[in-house]
Amino acid sequence: MSAAGESSAETLLQRGGVQRVPNAKIELFQLKGFLSSGHCRELISLIDANRRPSTIADDNGDAYFRTSETCDLEASEPAVQELEVLLQSLSGIDPAHGEPCQGQRYAPGQEFKPHTDYFAPDGADYAKFCSVAGQRTWTFMIYLNEVEAGGATRFKVVGKTFQPETGKLLCWNNRRPDGSVNPNTLHHGMKVRSGVKYVITKWYREREWEW
Repeated sequence: MSAAGESSAETLLQRGGVQRVPNAKIELFQLKGFLSSGHCRELISLIDANRRPSTIADDNGDAYFRTSETCDLEASEPAVQELEVLLQSLSGIDPAHGEPCQGQRYAPGQEFKPHTDYFAPDGADYAKFCSVAGQRTWTFMIYLNEVEAGGATRFKVVGKTFQPETGKLLCWNNRRPDGSVNPNTLHHGMKVRSGVKYVITKWYREREWEW
């Protein structure tokens, strides 16, 4: 069990099939087939039933910066409970450090422009979001389906782009080894050109989540 909301390369690479992006600027991994297609379908149904417009911290005035829809997944749902067990087994992170799981839905033309998942220390909303549980440490994101066209996730700084693939997980450390935030984690949820994209996102914090 990792302490303080932390996973590690050593923990993740114990799982067969985990691949690390070979770039010293970032700790970034993928694991294909993390979720079964049936489990993905269950989560998609939950997202469709409870989605709402997505929001961002530190609003930059760009109404088209994040145009997807979001679903706050209920922890009591069996599919969500199963997901939490699988994530803990992979990451080694104490679930008490995790934010509630979220689902996102991207229709044609929707995207999330280049952004980082951590809260900018100089941002207007930093104190609001980090006062209780601290900064975000790790991100775990899972594609729930394949998209007809578009919808890739692009990490421009390290020159890596991932295509949606049913059940595939991406995860990355939002911080550098010294604990400072890592701007190299900048990533772009690119526009869906055809079809609909569904993903799950799970963020972890430095301290226990109490909200």
